[in-house]
Amino acid sequence: MTGTGPVLIAGPDRSGTTLMYAILGSHSRISMVRRTNVWRFFYRRYGDLADGANFERCLHDLVTYRRVAKLRPDAEAIRRAFLEGPATYGRLFSLLHDQLAERDGKPRWGEKSLHTEHHAKEVFTEFPDARIVHMLRDPRDRYASAIKRHGRDVHRVAAATGRWLLSTRAGLATAQRDPDRYRIVRYEDLAREPEATMRAVCAFFGEEFEPDMLRMGAEPEHRDSGGNSSFGDLEPGTVSTKSIGRFATALSPMELRFVEAMAGPLMTALGYELAHPSMRGTSVRYYAWFLPRNAVRMVGWMTYVRILIRRGREVPPNPEPSPEESEGVTSGV
Repeated sequence: MTGTGPVLIAGPDRSGTTLMYAILGSHSRISMVRRTNVWRFFYRRYGDLADGANFERCLHDLVTYRRVAKLRPDAEAIRRAFLEGPATYGRLFSLLHDQLAERDGKPRWGEKSLHTEHHAKEVFTEFPDARIVHMLRDPRDRYASAIKRHGRDVHRVAAATGRWLLSTRAGLATAQRDPDRYRIVRYEDLAREPEATMRAVCAFFGEEFEPDMLRMGAEPEHRDSGGNSSFGDLEPGTVSTKSIGRFATALSPMELRFVEAMAGPLMTALGYELAHPSMRGTSVRYYAWFLPRNAVRMVGWMTYVRILIRRGREVPPNPEPSPEESEGVTSGV
């Protein structure tokens, strides 16, 4: 049976979400957009949308939010359609995406917004037939990718590890509770066995696998130059294993030991082998300064983000910071 509900990609940045987006967006039936962030910034933030003033404020902020505005939505068409049916946030979001899918000539819509895993309950409340695929990556390689692209600082490893822990725990809990609608996919499996992995993902969504998906023709970054690695150019339209295991040379022994100390049990349960780096010559500095300092920062960052998730977030200013730039002790999910 062909699936009809929305397709969403969850997971933190640098985890293969863009690679999955490029592959799914190249399916003949699925129109994908990236990072509308509607669940983080707009869901239930404006009160009852049956109130005309609330709806107008929400619609205005939605279509002028820079990540949505660049998709060139037709606000008047959305307004007319919305006033003809139930005044729900899910329906408003669906009208936006339906408009974009119609423009693409595809019957099914999807999106890649980071950290949808923290909003899965709300997604399924609004769209009972939705399907979410959560991209999971070795936290050491995820951190290596972040520092390769944005540089390292003394705080980044704490926030990066905390972000991975929060995301992974949330995704695993939802996948266990609702396996028919939420699926974990390891980045390493997608990179090493793209066809087998995508066949399983398509079956999960209720779609036929299309071999051309793997050429990522609908996503210029991947089609023209390759794009699932921060460590050099790839052959266009290919999925590479080049970025797997990069942590071995990209991370310092103290960074590597910290990630494994904080995330090791969960990593092992998910099939990631620990490296147990030698601390020879650095053990005193690690245990006396690096470990406690970053552990405190990580816990503080995670506590702050949990509060933000419960409380909700305001629409960020333009231009908003990138996920990597905001990955610090005062950032949120």
